[in-house]
Amino acid sequence: MKSTFSPEWKASIQPRRQRKYRAKAPLHLRQKFLCAPLAKEPAKREGIASATIRKGDKVQVMAGEFKKKSGTVERVDRKGIRIYVIGIEVTKRDGTKALRPIHPSNVMITETTRGKKKAPRKGAAQRTAKESTP
Repeated sequence: MKSTFSPEWKASIQPRRQRKYRAKAPLHLRQKFLCAPLAKEPAKREGIASATIRKGDKVQVMAGEFKKKSGTVERVDRKGIRIYVIGIEVTKRDGTKALRPIHPSNVMITETTRGKKKAPRKGAAQRTAKESTP
């Protein structure tokens, strides 16, 4: 089996090659696997049916153990193709609580962060100037 990724695998109709495509995909393509449908209101406002899940989005779990629970996305794991939602947690044996990973296909986005203003990203020049100053 080839260990490197090939975009031609996507064209195959064989399930084994589709699994291989998803398993070997680089992180910038795995972002596409992190899509979920939008609720009616955001879908109408945005003009799209589904969107990529981002940190800060509010989601509602539609299937599985935590069905009908909702919360804010705390972390997005591109490598594992999972999201972590505040309020969806399990209790470990030692009594501590941990966020439960959820597959994006099991959630619906109820509120997005797309319209909100973000702080401008620092350029490489600004970062190096700050670090080199004694």
